[in-house]
Amino acid sequence: MASRNVGEELVGAYLRAIKDCEFVAYNVHTRTTQGEIDVVAINMKTKTAYFCEVAIHLETGLKYGSGGNVRRLVGKFKKDIAYAKKYFRGYKRVFMLWSPIVRDTRPGAKYNQLHDVMEIQRQLRRERIDLQVVVNEEFQAAVRQLKAVALKETKELKSPVMRLFQIETKLNDRLTSA
Repeated sequence: MASRNVGEELVGAYLRAIKDCEFVAYNVHTRTTQGEIDVVAINMKTKTAYFCEVAIHLETGLKYGSGGNVRRLVGKFKKDIAYAKKYFRGYKRVFMLWSPIVRDTRPGAKYNQLHDVMEIQRQLRRERIDLQVVVNEEFQAAVRQLKAVALKETKELKSPVMRLFQIETKLNDRLTSA
């Protein structure tokens, strides 16, 4: 199993804190489809399973080679969908793409990451999958939600991301009130 990155940790923290998931797993190996899912989370109360692909490319934005975003991500999600159908019957299945920077370039540009995301959604709708996209402002809003949870909590949070947010918000409060 590959090590997880801070982006995956952030998504896992969101699914625990905001979506109330009891179980979160990272880099889930899908043996039958030869791949891995970045984050899988389960909310047992609502019988909802989340399958998330996370792309944290800060300088280049959402970029998998020249023009490879649509092909690569549709392929990844099709593997995720096959895995979800096989192992999560009876669950509501939610598929998500998380990326903090997705560029919307000038009209007519050869590559437009935001258009790629819309094309990925369009292709997955043909599979009857409504891909939830958490990019740009939505990604920032999710981070703000996590920081708000961290600010309210006084006990030590186990997620490294949440602990960092907790330290940051408490430090900011302390320094601005001093």
